[in-house]
Amino acid sequence: MFKKILIANRGEIACRVIKSARKMGIKTVAIYSDADAQALHVKMADEAVHIGPPPANQSYIVIDKVMDAIRQTGAEALHPGYGFLSENKLFAEALAKEGVAFIGPPASAIEAMGDKITSKKLAMEANVSTVPGYMGLIEDADEAVKISREVGYPVMIKASAGGGGKGMRIAWNDEEAREGFQSSKNEAASSFGDDRIFIEKFVTQPRHIEIQVLADSHGNTIYLGERECSIQRRNQKVIEEAPSPFLDVATRKAMGEQACALAAAVGYTSAGTVEFIVDGDRNFYFLEMNTRLQVEHPVTELITGVDLVEQMIRVANGEKLSLAQKDIKLNGWAMESRLYAEDPYRNFLPSIGRLTRYRPPAEEASKVHAVRNDTGVFEGGEISMFYDPMIAKLCTWAPSRLEAIEGMRNALDGFEVEGIGHNLPFLSAVMDHPKFVSGDITTAFIAEEYPDGFDGVTLSQEELSRIASAVAAMHRVAEIRRARISGTMDNHRRKVGKDWVVTAQGERFAVRIKADKSGATVKHEDGTTHRVTSDWTPGDKLARLDVDGASLVLKVDKITAGFQVRTRGADMKVHIRTPRQAELADLMPEKLPPDTSRMLLCPMPGLIVKIDVEEGDEVQEGQALCTVEAMKMENILRAERKGVVAKINAGPGDNLAVDEVIMEFEQAP
Repeated sequence: MFKKILIANRGEIACRVIKSARKMGIKTVAIYSDADAQALHVKMADEAVHIGPPPANQSYIVIDKVMDAIRQTGAEALHPGYGFLSENKLFAEALAKEGVAFIGPPASAIEAMGDKITSKKLAMEANVSTVPGYMGLIEDADEAVKISREVGYPVMIKASAGGGGKGMRIAWNDEEAREGFQSSKNEAASSFGDDRIFIEKFVTQPRHIEIQVLADSHGNTIYLGERECSIQRRNQKVIEEAPSPFLDVATRKAMGEQACALAAAVGYTSAGTVEFIVDGDRNFYFLEMNTRLQVEHPVTELITGVDLVEQMIRVANGEKLSLAQKDIKLNGWAMESRLYAEDPYRNFLPSIGRLTRYRPPAEEASKVHAVRNDTGVFEGGEISMFYDPMIAKLCTWAPSRLEAIEGMRNALDGFEVEGIGHNLPFLSAVMDHPKFVSGDITTAFIAEEYPDGFDGVTLSQEELSRIASAVAAMHRVAEIRRARISGTMDNHRRKVGKDWVVTAQGERFAVRIKADKSGATVKHEDGTTHRVTSDWTPGDKLARLDVDGASLVLKVDKITAGFQVRTRGADMKVHIRTPRQAELADLMPEKLPPDTSRMLLCPMPGLIVKIDVEEGDEVQEGQALCTVEAMKMENILRAERKGVVAKINAGPGDNLAVDEVIMEFEQAP
């Protein structure tokens, strides 16, 4: 077995590989850019080598720099993780020439399957059903428009060497095809060093289901069930689960066998994933093959008990698979939620900065429940603008799908993240959405269910009543503590009252609290009562309570006359006042936000790539104004209404903070 391996990646996947290597007694080498000098994967590895400036195209994807790191440390093998150089044929060839084992497929398989254009041609030759499209190289935007018309809108514009949603755009007309081609080409060049683009028909209402395969160099190929990856935003997977709630045994077997046959046809070894689009009648169509470990591999590991990273290392060491197809049993259900540094209240735009608080739920594993959190960050660390915005992959396992969902709800409620914008509220909202709970999902789920973006969750009256009771009981505890600290309780100058008025999400609850040694009974004016117990201490950011025998987890921050409360996708101010204070509060005027309707604000920290207008130009609703790049993604900002550009405050190459003014407008004539 190898004594030392180098991991040519960063973040959570580098940490994930280190864990398996450590379990196997193998020493690890990390590589890092200037931006990652204090990163978690660097701290976890036995050795670390600096390889350059923050941009990936000057560090992590420069083959010569990675090869130098291998020579410096004497690593015998290399694990590429995903993204970066994981599907780069030239890199695999360079390793082979150096005599270093590549923990992945041979270069010939990467070339055949890693390139989306080539893989589709091979699939067609093997009589595998594929999505219609144009597999040739596309030279410019005019040709992209012509091909898109021939294929028929809508179309998907994709980077040939792409992955992880980078370099992908959906176009519904000529203008979007032209813009999408250029943006996809730019993203592909910066993310993968390969700007080739192809176009295929975008199939509406599909499910995205993929098969995990594992093959050795002795002719053995098996599949380890499927993953449902239909909850996607901007072609980036957000929530995955295994198995799929849609497949039956026969379809699973057919897809698995076809995936194995395709892998065997190209001499594939190691772990890989064959992706399919599945329609409502369970017809499936080959989409692409990812010749690497997938981001969502943990859910497969949770339902099969197979450590895929360990298997990859053993295959690279020349070992035969210790498992046959008959040994693969699917046990229970697993969910994965991708926690991104993206602000759901700003249309999921990237957010960067310091993690002032990062407290994931405790990892655990039993016969009835499991929580796993694959992460590459820590409290006090920085989320950089140079890399993918994923913070962690939170996974839960349980014997059934509904139990796994409930486990995920509780884990998300207990996940504390502060200092940056993040998508925890949105993930919680999906877990409670009736369509998701029923399994009635397609890749259009987010676009259909949240067409105007995400503005948080409005809780039911019943749920608000439980929260109002819980927060009132917490407030009483905080008031007693404050009175004791000030000394007013001891000399009877101040008593903590029993009657309070709680307001949340526009609802008002007048309550009376009767406390005892074990908790509090909260009675509402309509006669409803809730029994609240908790060991919460004032100052704690996380409150775990029991309300009427059911668990309630709240993330809380103290505000004037109450708490900022986050739970189940809701983020709200909950005020607790005496009846007299509530009367006076009703008389206070509402504070209005500043008027920014005539300004284009930078929605996230990023780099201005292009300004499309000049001062004095009259613009129309929907017209492109500028392009901002952040975390390897280009974002085109458009005019929300008709107007005239009065002033431009930024230009190409400028790095802007969130809400900095890019340009100002006058009302259109």
